[in-house]
Amino acid sequence: MLEAVIFDLDGVLIDSERAWTAAREQLVRERGGRWRADATREMMGMSAPEWSRYMRDALGVNMDPEQIAAEVVQGLEARYRRDGAPLLPGAAAAVAALAARWALGLASSANRSLIELVLELADMRARFQAVVSAEEVAHGKPAPDVYLEAARRLHARPERCAAIEDSSNGLRAARTAGMLLVAIPNRDFPPSADALALSDAVIGSLGELRPPLLACLADARA
Repeated sequence: MLEAVIFDLDGVLIDSERAWTAAREQLVRERGGRWRADATREMMGMSAPEWSRYMRDALGVNMDPEQIAAEVVQGLEARYRRDGAPLLPGAAAAVAALAARWALGLASSANRSLIELVLELADMRARFQAVVSAEEVAHGKPAPDVYLEAARRLHARPERCAAIEDSSNGLRAARTAGMLLVAIPNRDFPPSADALALSDAVIGSLGELRPPLLACLADARA
């Protein structure tokens, strides 16, 4: 039996990867660094301390990692406050449908302030009993830390949680945590074939994410 469902945020509930890329690339170019074509994929799933160090060490941004993270996050917060939370189609309905049956958690690589802002703007905060940022745990995705912490806060066993993910690092993190795994592949930055193969189900959109699907997958796993 499932005890909880844990969502990723970026790429699953909100269309934000391009916004993250634009904010990071702008800072790299403004500070004399060199942007790389694979930079976005490399940073997907990293915690703020990890991706800010990557921007300093691999992309040549001559700033302290803490300052790098602060400037990128401030830019995104300003964008969200101006334009609203960029919810993906079906996000609100999927969250509401699953919240009616199971406890919900959020396990995100985004900074805590951004997570809280998005949930506030989307009027979703009350739906989630546990919200965890990767900056609150030792290691970001693909390590399982953020998923394990979300399960702990939900008082649920990891093997009785379902995770909803879109990226290679996220899929690996949830699988390592031992969770039932549903993939909604990111269209702009699709996961690798080997990461996608870790999933118990692959669906095309949030419109397909409903309680009968998860209940069926849990029964099959049992």
